[in-house]
Amino acid sequence: MTTSQEELLPATRRVLLHRIAVAQAEGRAPSLVAAVVRDGRTVWHGSRTSVDGHAPDENVQYRIGSITKTFTAVLVLRLRDEGVLDLGDPLEKYLPGTGAGEATVAELLAHTGGLAAESPAPWWERTPGSVRPELADVLGQQPFLHAAGRRFHYSNPGYTLLGALVEELRGAPWEEVLGREVLEPLGLQRTSTRPQAPHAGGWAVHPWADVMLPEPAEDLGRMAPAGQLWSTTGDLARFAAFLAKGDDRVLSAASLLEMRTPAAPPQAADVAAGYAYCLGLEIRRSGGRLLVGHTGSLPGFLACLTLSVEDDVAAVVLANCTSGPVLSAVGADLVRIVAEAEPRMPEPWRPLQDVDPSVLELAGQWYWGTQGFALRYSADGLVSLEPLSGTGRRSRFRANGDGTWTGLEGYYTGERLRAVRRADGSVSHLDLGSFVFTRQPYDEGAPVPGGVDPEGWRGIG
Repeated sequence: MTTSQEELLPATRRVLLHRIAVAQAEGRAPSLVAAVVRDGRTVWHGSRTSVDGHAPDENVQYRIGSITKTFTAVLVLRLRDEGVLDLGDPLEKYLPGTGAGEATVAELLAHTGGLAAESPAPWWERTPGSVRPELADVLGQQPFLHAAGRRFHYSNPGYTLLGALVEELRGAPWEEVLGREVLEPLGLQRTSTRPQAPHAGGWAVHPWADVMLPEPAEDLGRMAPAGQLWSTTGDLARFAAFLAKGDDRVLSAASLLEMRTPAAPPQAADVAAGYAYCLGLEIRRSGGRLLVGHTGSLPGFLACLTLSVEDDVAAVVLANCTSGPVLSAVGADLVRIVAEAEPRMPEPWRPLQDVDPSVLELAGQWYWGTQGFALRYSADGLVSLEPLSGTGRRSRFRANGDGTWTGLEGYYTGERLRAVRRADGSVSHLDLGSFVFTRQPYDEGAPVPGGVDPEGWRGIG
């Protein structure tokens, strides 16, 4: 994936560069590098550095911390899609004897397994993995802090277990499986478990003085599936394009949609902040825009990958400092700048090629009790049911091939919609999960639950 700086307007490029310049200066980062992806291609790259004449490009490696978890989640979803495991099964079924086997695979992916956030001391991010060679060393004597499945509690050891699960079911080291099944097919040649030149050095910046201290770059050993990877903005831009649209060589678009769907019950503070965790991905609301991706940090490095599927814009931001710039905010701003300055051009409207008269007959206005709804039949073959008031339950429905449809989103996800016909073939009503939708409010000619008063509608007098 090459970067074409001409794909964005000069004014847009100037605003993008200004945003990362402010982030690097105010966050006091030794260097900061970023990229923007649109329509699956890198359309902008920029960097700022404290070293004159030595700005990093899209091939310089930085440590990406917990973005590694998204790569591990992709490996687990591949196993599910192949039928090797079920996300609802307890870990014990596939990886016995860990002491944390009651948590399901899905719970580990969504950080709802109840496990501790960190491994026992000493701090795993700043010590070699040889300190904790076995899973028991990672989990400690009391791995659970909460009941499994009850709450979101971010857990690095949980992703260590998922990495061990991949190794058990593939019969090969996590690093080897990742390279063969994800990095190579996607062409991520500059993503690795150990630094490869050219790479940035990690630094701690003193909070009260403009001086720096080098950070150690440890091999995390067993903890690698939770945060080991090094990568570049070039490679992560390719990965962002994959997360948005899928690649059947690695993971389908449908499975990636599942990964991008919230899977963990958020805490009250998360609800207020517009944050939720999915299956190896985070989702945030920023300025009315839903952003999916992941952040990462390890001593000496910060990282963020974020994308707006609706706008088809993604951003990658990397810095080589332990703390400083808030990269999730920078990434959100880069997406917003491009989405607002150069909004996505919609596909041309095109009519249906083939019209099913039995579906077309259903289009138009319906009532659930007294609330009005519109059923629409679109060129993608889906039908949608939307409240006329603009507020209320809505969903699109996919045809099942037998005259019924299945809900794809919202309250009606998985629910079945069907048209109920009279003996003469005319439509009586729509049935949606036992709800009766009629052509008129409380239509006396339809089987409205509870019946309709025989005196009909009336005024007060």
